[in-house]
Amino acid sequence: MVNDRDQLLTIGQLADRTGLSVRTIRFWSDIDVIPPTRRSAGGFRLYGMEAVARLDLVRTLRELGLDLDTVQKVLTRQCTMADVARAHMRAVDTQIRTLRLRRAVLRSIAEQESTTEEMIRMHRLIRLSAQERQRMIDDFVDRTFDGIDPQAPGAHIAASMRQLPAELPDDPTPEQAEAWLELAELLGDTGFQERARQMAVAGATPGDDVPQSYDPALVLEHAERAVDAGIGPESAEGRAILDLIVDPGSPAADRARLADQVETFTDRRVERYWQLVGVLNGRPPFRPRVPDFEWFIAALRASAT
Repeated sequence: MVNDRDQLLTIGQLADRTGLSVRTIRFWSDIDVIPPTRRSAGGFRLYGMEAVARLDLVRTLRELGLDLDTVQKVLTRQCTMADVARAHMRAVDTQIRTLRLRRAVLRSIAEQESTTEEMIRMHRLIRLSAQERQRMIDDFVDRTFDGIDPQAPGAHIAASMRQLPAELPDDPTPEQAEAWLELAELLGDTGFQERARQMAVAGATPGDDVPQSYDPALVLEHAERAVDAGIGPESAEGRAILDLIVDPGSPAADRARLADQVETFTDRRVERYWQLVGVLNGRPPFRPRVPDFEWFIAALRASAT
């Protein structure tokens, strides 16, 4: 009696057993991935039953993305499956990161309806290394704060803007990629550059004395409540909340000057810079505080009229 192990299969029969195409099996056989057991008298390739298991293994390895050279090394035991798995896992991780970055660019393009030129620029920005991204921020700081004495009171803004992004990741997450795209656009915004410099210059240049008659912590406490409740800064209820922040008896002129001073250091784009830097550094998000100070400024102006 003929044992099943001794049974020989033609390529067609092997294809029926495995579900692979005759063309694929023939190709793999030609490159000795699946060598025939022997040939028939007519020259046709014949395969032993072990070829079925071998083909299943080859198909699995190929579906996992291994090239045929690597498959051949596994089959001939030139390398172990563990070695191949570790190497291939690293390659897959790289592919995943690349796809995520591409997705971030495509999402930005779709949301902003970007032009071809903007798309190319975004793609280039994403591909920058962490060191190149840091250099881009350093260049922004150098241009924006050029000529300001490093020891001046307002110079801390420049120092903070330069130092905070020092942990930019080499392999950003999709959220970090999107944050970097937005930050890069912000760095190129001349209005933002002028506003950041204005803050630094205002802090570095002595001006008229303004009574420091408020505690920022009180603004965050009471103005936040007013903003959340939708209380108008010019309303009677808003005036009552303002009295919890500043001295109710302070002159109107002092309130107006204080509003000007606070407004100088209040800007949504600057706060957005810190938010984006936080995302890039993997820090937890924080609640925007500029709306609270904008409410405070509006309440000061309303009470000064």
